[in-house]
Amino acid sequence: MTEPADLTLEQVQALVTRAPYHKWLGLNVVAVHDDGIEIKATWREEWVVNIERRFTHGGVLAALVDLGADWAMVKKLGRGVPTIDMRVDYHRAAMPGDLVVKGRVIKFGSQFSACEAQLFDAENRLIASGRGTYFTGPLKQ
Repeated sequence: MTEPADLTLEQVQALVTRAPYHKWLGLNVVAVHDDGIEIKATWREEWVVNIERRFTHGGVLAALVDLGADWAMVKKLGRGVPTIDMRVDYHRAAMPGDLVVKGRVIKFGSQFSACEAQLFDAENRLIASGRGTYFTGPLKQ
């Protein structure tokens, strides 16, 4: 396998979109850094929770925050990791339109790591943010 630090944007895109749910979310990896990632999610009509007001379901927003925080470590690990604990704060309703999540490593550890993510709408307004603890220890075969 390629060393994690040597992963290209295309390789990270392939890793992130291996999961059917991630494909359904329309994830496109925009940038990868040593301590973070930026991912764009293509808006879908199925995300609407309130037909009259047309805002996006909070579960989709939480999933995007989790994905941004989780995959922020891809340059260090070369893979996604299990979420141990996560907190999400909602700052405004997400109306129809693509969303961008920016994830960042706060503390990288041999067993557990802390990461955060911010989710923005098409006008670059903060929609949601969160922080999580992730299991970064070796995976059992």
